[in-house]
Amino acid sequence: MVENGIEILTNRSAKSKNEKIIRPMMDLFAGCGGLSLGFENAGFTPIFVNELNEHARETYLINRHHKLGDKKFADCPTLITGDIRELDENRLKQIEQDLRDIDPSIHFGAEGTVDVLAGGPPCQGYSGIGHRRSYSVDKRELPSNQLYQYMAKFIERVQPKIFLFENVRGILSAKWTSEGKKGEIWDDVYERFKVLGQEYGYVVRWDLVYARDYGVPQNRPRILLVGIRKDVVRLVGDLLNVNADEHSAVKCNFLPMHGKYRVPDIVDLLSDLEDPLINKALIDQNFPKVFETQSYPSQAKSWVQKLLRAANDELSSEVGLTEQQYSKHAARIVEKFSSMIKHNGEILDEYKTKKFAQKVLPKRWGNKGPTITATSLPDDYVHYSQPRSLTVREWARLQTFPDWYQFAGKRTTGGLRRAGNPREGLHDREVPKYTQIGNAVPVWLAEAVALHFSRILSQSEDSSDTN
Repeated sequence: MVENGIEILTNRSAKSKNEKIIRPMMDLFAGCGGLSLGFENAGFTPIFVNELNEHARETYLINRHHKLGDKKFADCPTLITGDIRELDENRLKQIEQDLRDIDPSIHFGAEGTVDVLAGGPPCQGYSGIGHRRSYSVDKRELPSNQLYQYMAKFIERVQPKIFLFENVRGILSAKWTSEGKKGEIWDDVYERFKVLGQEYGYVVRWDLVYARDYGVPQNRPRILLVGIRKDVVRLVGDLLNVNADEHSAVKCNFLPMHGKYRVPDIVDLLSDLEDPLINKALIDQNFPKVFETQSYPSQAKSWVQKLLRAANDELSSEVGLTEQQYSKHAARIVEKFSSMIKHNGEILDEYKTKKFAQKVLPKRWGNKGPTITATSLPDDYVHYSQPRSLTVREWARLQTFPDWYQFAGKRTTGGLRRAGNPREGLHDREVPKYTQIGNAVPVWLAEAVALHFSRILSQSEDSSDTN
């Protein structure tokens, strides 16, 4: 399908039993599904998902509409798991057999036929925010910081053609203990994945990339580590240049340098969601019981709005506008936000607090491009023209989720419920909608990577057929 000159790829998933699955991929620590959606947009089919949090997992499943064999993916319980640590050999054998029942060509191990296995182990202990919330507990003691080991073991068992590890930039400088060496966590993680190259035949490269280079309206630096099986590398010829650099995935063309979209300005991204009635309610402090906008206030005004409002071909009907519920800010907060908008984001002394500095989103990025990174906190940023924080739908658009994408769970939460308390052994955390979105891989970044992987795989397949 082509929308305003922009090709929108639709997922060509397996439709019936024993039909070949197109571009099978597995998603570990999948969260609410941003990475999978980007891969689906590029023609890949999710065949297995792992996500511990029940609400993030529910979000992932309600947005997967493809079938594996004669069942919807969400109705294939053996292909969905919560805790990756529970995947013993018997369960892995069952997963492989169930996939073979759907597509007999699927198999794990040497020269396995799964195209991509991707995962971003939770980064609570690696990111700056995670560090502030770690309560001085050594990162080695945080169970989530050891999950990369389970991902590596899963790769050893499946042996996909390509694997992708994703994480925050903070992992590059993180230490296991307060007395440790800066960067020692990344040294251990990188070494663990390099072992896959030595023992299982992968060429491994990594890079620090920025989401803005792939059309995402954020700066959002991310670590992407890629392993490509050597039989694939041999077949693609000049498309990959493994000798270009010992480490850089971009220089070796394991990762693309840019995506297919240009970065939209904030006003072009969000202006069709502006409801003129909201300002009055905020200023008058006269809130309806349900403070939300339930239908689009205007027609799409830009290419990106048209793209994100486009219907999903696999849904029976258009979803319309959802998740446009507003926070009922107190009068003092509304005054502060109004002042910030009026004074180009500056917080006047009378409104300053001990809380972290909030920022007003700029209507236009200017020459520098995006400077923001969406996190798990909805009140990090103030709307560019209305004295309020962003809605869940606006937050999702910052991560380039389309408007048909739905989110399960609470809208937001706070304190220990969101951060946990490792010092007290409380590692379980609530993952409300804002946090699910903030933790996600931006869809357009994932799509750019997936399109690049698809080119690599297609070239290797063409070469194999010729040989």
